[in-house]
Amino acid sequence: MSLVLRGSMVAIVTPFRHDAVDEPALRRLIELQVEGGTSAIVPCGTTGESATLSFEEHERVIELAVQAVRGRIPVIAGTGSNNTREAIRLTAHAKAAGADAALLISPYYNKPTQRGLTLHFKAIAEAVDIPLVIYNIASRTAVNIEPETFAQLAAIKNVVAVKESSGNLEQMSRILQLAQGKLTLLSGDDALTLPVLAIGGAGVISVAANLVPRDVAAMVAAFQAGRNEEALQWHQRLLPLVKALFLETNPIPVKTAMGLLGMIEPELRLPLCEMSEANEVRLRQALEAYGLLKEHAPR
Repeated sequence: MSLVLRGSMVAIVTPFRHDAVDEPALRRLIELQVEGGTSAIVPCGTTGESATLSFEEHERVIELAVQAVRGRIPVIAGTGSNNTREAIRLTAHAKAAGADAALLISPYYNKPTQRGLTLHFKAIAEAVDIPLVIYNIASRTAVNIEPETFAQLAAIKNVVAVKESSGNLEQMSRILQLAQGKLTLLSGDDALTLPVLAIGGAGVISVAANLVPRDVAAMVAAFQAGRNEEALQWHQRLLPLVKALFLETNPIPVKTAMGLLGMIEPELRLPLCEMSEANEVRLRQALEAYGLLKEHAPR
């Protein structure tokens, strides 16, 4: 398919059952997303707990996603690592499995320089001919990819987009300015999707879409159709839910919510653990207020 990075793309969770990937549940979730108007499936990202998947599980989840989607929408496979060789291995597998693009988080923990970041992504791009989406989230990686670095990355033919989770709209504007139309800007933060669209973004890789795919897709579609008031209404409706989904480290709240709604078993892998009782109460209240969970539903 011709790759179009636009609209609401879901950073899909990896459901577990008895500490193994729950393959039937993942297939069901993907079908719900396709039916709900989601524009792309993004497996094995932060929300998909890629950090605690084995190589074999990581590769299997990507294969499952491609099989379940059946070419109806793009699959953007999370293949990043702080080890360039590992990132190349995972990206090569994603291409072989039939993924349409790869999502590459900037290397974490080892704190590369801006030149090191450029060389890292350049090495992956040269090794695997697949569209690459660069994921910038310094709150998890300790290093921000600067706009000037994105300007250099934009010159690499298969670097096509950036998932921006810095929270800095000025930086995002600079990236678009310096990239001169060569990079698509995607929001990596549900709370900022509408502002990112307003400065020239094309869509979002969303956590909230795991729960309400139609609503996130409707907000983006309304804005892109010029129905700004409608988009703003969706933004304001979604905001309290989004806030609740980040009461604790992602994906703890979203998996807890999906468990409460009977969508998956809310299993997490250490070092992530179950949500605190106080925050779960707040999450339940947000789900009730949104109309997703009936009041006083049994625990």
